[in-house]
Amino acid sequence: MTAFEPHKLRSYSQEDVQKILQLAIARQADDQNKEFSYEQLLEIAQELDISPESLNLAEVDWRSQRSEIEQRQAFNAYRIGKFKKRLGNYAILNSFLMLLDFVGGGGLTWSLYFLIFCSCTLGLDTWNTFQTKGEEYEMAFQKWYRKHQIKQTINTVVSRWFKALQI
Repeated sequence: MTAFEPHKLRSYSQEDVQKILQLAIARQADDQNKEFSYEQLLEIAQELDISPESLNLAEVDWRSQRSEIEQRQAFNAYRIGKFKKRLGNYAILNSFLMLLDFVGGGGLTWSLYFLIFCSCTLGLDTWNTFQTKGEEYEMAFQKWYRKHQIKQTINTVVSRWFKALQI
């Protein structure tokens, strides 16, 4: 029994077809170490009986999904950056308090309570920073995205205004 038996009728679900074609295209791209042009994409779509309109709509959806993924990656990088800053502040503050307690009293007493309290809040902060699913994450992302969009709009208006003044 060979991998390709022409005598036996095979059938595949739509999901199976998508996965097989995705793997074949990925393998061909790896073998030739190249990217596909839009014309090649159109040819593939024509061979699969996909209309150019459907292909264009799929490309628009793909670009939108890719943009959202990039936005989420930027948001996650922003959250991790803020977390690193808070972690640094935590380390500096607790080191200072422990040093002050050690020098002032000859040991560590009251600063340990502050260290434990801050460690608990840091643990919660760590959980919130690296939790990327759920309603709270979505609300935080939407809030960040709106602020990001407002900043972009303001920057665009200001840069256009400066360009208009230079003319």
